[in-house]
Amino acid sequence: MIEFGDKSRRSFLRVGTLGMGGAALSLPQFLTAKALHPGLVKDRSVVFLFMHGGPSQTETFDPKMDQPSGIRSATGEVRTSLPGVTFGATFPRLASLAHKLAIVRSFTTGTGAHDIKPIVGKNSLGANIGSLYARVAGTNDPASGLPRNIALYPKAVDPEAMSMIKTFGDFASPGPLGSAYAPYEPGEGATMQADMTLKLERNRFDERRLLLHDLDSARRRLDETGAAGMSGFQGQAFDMILGGIAEAFDVSKEDPRTLARYDTASLVHPDKIRKVWKNHERYRDHGQTIGKLMLLARRLCERGAGFVTVTTNFVWDMHADANNATVTEGMEYVGAPFDHAVSAFIEDVEARGLGEKILLVCCGEMGRDPVINAKGGRDHWGNLAPLLLYGGGLKTGQIIGRSDRRGGEPDASPVLMENLTATILHSLLDLNEVRVMEGLSNEILTAMTSPMPIRELL
Repeated sequence: MIEFGDKSRRSFLRVGTLGMGGAALSLPQFLTAKALHPGLVKDRSVVFLFMHGGPSQTETFDPKMDQPSGIRSATGEVRTSLPGVTFGATFPRLASLAHKLAIVRSFTTGTGAHDIKPIVGKNSLGANIGSLYARVAGTNDPASGLPRNIALYPKAVDPEAMSMIKTFGDFASPGPLGSAYAPYEPGEGATMQADMTLKLERNRFDERRLLLHDLDSARRRLDETGAAGMSGFQGQAFDMILGGIAEAFDVSKEDPRTLARYDTASLVHPDKIRKVWKNHERYRDHGQTIGKLMLLARRLCERGAGFVTVTTNFVWDMHADANNATVTEGMEYVGAPFDHAVSAFIEDVEARGLGEKILLVCCGEMGRDPVINAKGGRDHWGNLAPLLLYGGGLKTGQIIGRSDRRGGEPDASPVLMENLTATILHSLLDLNEVRVMEGLSNEILTAMTSPMPIRELL
């Protein structure tokens, strides 16, 4: 809202729901703080693609083909662009890009429980990592007005997709930071129309229009009464709010060739998914939407989003039980679209010269048992999990760490979730500047600045 009265020249614009993400600080205050700490927020973004359900380390990036049947990758292996390194055979496109990736083969999430702990867990105070970032960087990009922290689920690109289950955790949790720092959830918490323009109830739309009218009126009054009294930062705040942001969500603006490259819908046709698995609708949604979600994430990063969570529904849980497919069948439904979408994203980011500016992180809440069960699935396993990173100015083109003979434990020096969180925050922020910021609690400072990043990446 805008506060006007006898002290109108000293009043400031506070950003609430108008900026879609909310804000605890006024934009003028944030812009002033940015001027005082010019190196605090780096010119980078993070896309955290969460592999919901727990992907197998063996069928993804650590095939163990020298092990006997029942341990080694059930899908075989494929050579990569790194000498002597192979991936699971479902990932041929990512294998060709291995020289651009960092694969961590000693990553552990600690437990085999279904949750979302790498992105919303103890290491981030129970908040989405993007909420920690927004607490320091501000909730909205000052140039575009786009929320800094956004969470994308299938409904963001397909209104007919299933809603996200939150049985195992809320991706939009702000933890102790407060709702102002929660990720904006297009298609879920705030729905989007098929044309990706803001969809509001009529009365809310009218309120928004009236507010914009009031903003115009306020600007005119300031001009009449002495706009010189408004700081440059206040002027930027006005310009931000009055600017449109819907274009960022409109993937139809992309070149048709780009849209075609990201398209994963044809890879897993609903008619080819066996209905014997109760999760068959989730497999469908995953195949239909993961490519579009990654394209939308790239668009948002280009336009000011700093942290974008991407996840499809609960699909990587390959037990071979009543709910979930076998490893071999599940990797066809889930792994093939993942390989296509993530490789499209990397190639697109590279072509646009954004490899230094966008960090991609891919992992789930756990890995899978190194031994295939009697039905052809792999069960929960917390001692080792796959982790892929790309871009963000990190040292990629390498395999970090190694697993033991069977692929069930780190051979030495495990990479922990707090190391991953620290790596992400290091990519986004100058943590030395964070340490001297005013207004951050000791709890937040400790969570953000105490853990060590993955040293091989720096």
